Amino acid sequence: MNQYSNLKKMIELAEEAWTAASSNGLTHIRTRYTEGSQLVTGTGHEFINMCSCSYLGLDKHPAIIQGAIDALTEEKVVILPTSRTRIGLSLLDETETDLRRLFQAEAIVTLSCAAASSGMLPLIASGALSQQEKPLMIFDRYAHFSMNHLKSGCGDETDILTCPHNDLAWIETELKKANGRPVFYIADGAYSMGGYTPIEDLKVLQEKYGLYLYFDDSHSISMYGNQGVGFVRSSYDTLHPRTIIVASLGKAFGATGGLVLLGDPKMRRAIEIYGGPLGWSQTANVPALGAIRASVRIHESDELVTLQRKLAGIMNTFDELIPTENALNNLPIRVVDLNDAERAIEASAEIYRRGFYTSAVFFPIVARGRAGLRVMGRADLAHEDIAAFCRAVADFQ
Repeated sequence: MNQYSNLKKMIELAEEAWTAASSNGLTHIRTRYTEGSQLVTGTGHEFINMCSCSYLGLDKHPAIIQGAIDALTEEKVVILPTSRTRIGLSLLDETETDLRRLFQAEAIVTLSCAAASSGMLPLIASGALSQQEKPLMIFDRYAHFSMNHLKSGCGDETDILTCPHNDLAWIETELKKANGRPVFYIADGAYSMGGYTPIEDLKVLQEKYGLYLYFDDSHSISMYGNQGVGFVRSSYDTLHPRTIIVASLGKAFGATGGLVLLGDPKMRRAIEIYGGPLGWSQTANVPALGAIRASVRIHESDELVTLQRKLAGIMNTFDELIPTENALNNLPIRVVDLNDAERAIEASAEIYRRGFYTSAVFFPIVARGRAGLRVMGRADLAHEDIAAFCRAVADFQ
């Protein structure tokens, strides 16, 4: 019992902070968009969202919205509610062809990134993607919850270890002990609190020991790399046959749904047939597919480069005004350390009253004893907005 997780203990440790966040009006806020970059609540409070994952501001892009409308108008159906293994819309194949061209890798569209990992990781544990030999699975300590919570299910199939964060020596020791047995390393490409996986060093281990790599790279897709292919994909000329990337298309990509990228197209058949939620009747719906195709066109245009440069400029302004650990690292995620959860919640609540929502982060979002404010920049913000936000944050540092 509790070999891989302890949700009961986590809830006990986190409940006080979540209760405080709720009582300060920082949870379950319901809004509508304004014409500009602000949101407005039912009571008329307008604010700028500083914890949006739409890093390039594509969530309101008229071409993506029109792509969703056009697909719905043409197909005249919201979804085909049948297992994609049995029957699927031609639009699904057309969308995956577009993504294959953009990312130069085998592409599978999923309902969400979480659904992708829910199907992929137990299948990996079974040995279906490693020549029917059950692998050792090493999860990075800071791997996203959407992957970490699957440890128990994977542990019912094979051996599971948890690795100290980005500890290459630890990983290599386990590779040596595995003595040729397949080993999968599961981690984020770019982490939701900032920072990257050491991809170049992991590629060395991949070549030396045949290491399989599985990355959730949701937080770098679109805003990182040529045509926005993301941190991990841009690290390879050709995606390695032992590398798998999953990602969200509902963050900087500006659409919705999830994505699986494969270096080995032969893995696709097992994934589609035996990948649980990846084969059930819950594929991305028609407007989602239309939005994805429209976003691909933006990614293949010069507009993407313009948006990436705007985002870099916004983050440079923030870094000049509020230095943090992740300054100038080409990710739009910063954490302003305040150490104490109560102080972080009080700061977030006051900053929200001043017209900016920045999420207070505390355990289990960050390690116990570390709390602060998570800030996410966007290309559609004005520099004067960032300056005003930084002045509000500085009052609590």
